[in-house]
Amino acid sequence: QVQLVESGGGLVQAGDSLRLSCAASERIAMGWFRQAPGKEREFVAALSRSGAITNYADSVKGRFTISRDNAKNTAYLQMISLKPEDTAVYYCAARLGFDARVPATSVAYVYWGQGTQVTVSS
Repeated sequence: QVQLVESGGGLVQAGDSLRLSCAASERIAMGWFRQAPGKEREFVAALSRSGAITNYADSVKGRFTISRDNAKNTAYLQMISLKPEDTAVYYCAARLGFDARVPATSVAYVYWGQGTQVTVSS
């Protein structure tokens, strides 16, 4: 069982930056999803186990960066130029396997964090 612990959420203003962290109990391929009130969970970004391959939702390309520190088994989501529409609960997810795929579908991920709230005020 892989444990995921997220941190870094908060309340910021539009245009601000925020960095989310997700500490895993082992090295594993990871991704970030988010869910706004009344909406379905949506893909944000994914990172391969090595960290060499990334995938982003069109809505965050150029503003969000996913990265990892393999020595700490921790993934990060650096968010800049935040918009009110980025407001959501952000979930870290992890998937099994040693391949380089970076899927954007939630069914590909087996383990999920508890979620961290990000609120962007206008």
